[in-house]
Amino acid sequence: MWNSGGMKHGPELSFDDEGRPVLITRAALPQDEQHRERVRKYLTIMAFRIPALVLAAAAYGIWQNGLISLAIIVVSIPLPWIAVLIANDRPPRSASEPRRYQDAGPRRTPLFPTAERPALQPPVRPTPGTGTGPGVPH
Repeated sequence: MWNSGGMKHGPELSFDDEGRPVLITRAALPQDEQHRERVRKYLTIMAFRIPALVLAAAAYGIWQNGLISLAIIVVSIPLPWIAVLIANDRPPRSASEPRRYQDAGPRRTPLFPTAERPALQPPVRPTPGTGTGPGVPH
């Protein structure tokens, strides 16, 4: 159905499943914008690394105290790790995003078996005349 302004109204374009209007501000950022933002965060955090080393050297030159310089260096050590964690973080998944994991593999043996879940499966007995099984030459 079309209104006089030519915009299409209906559940497929302007309203969500519960009938609320969809706001463009709720849309996820495009991938390249998310990437740029993460690179910006990474570079901002890593930008503190070199000045910290220079500050450690300057602190040693001023106070002749290696402990102050060592403390500054120790504080700067986890910066790359923190920068990578923050840069690799993505926005949280929305409830509408599909989950990709599907358990299609064989059942795993439980670590602590119970009576309902035996740890060992009964051995497979060969049927007579098939020529397979233990003790039968191949």
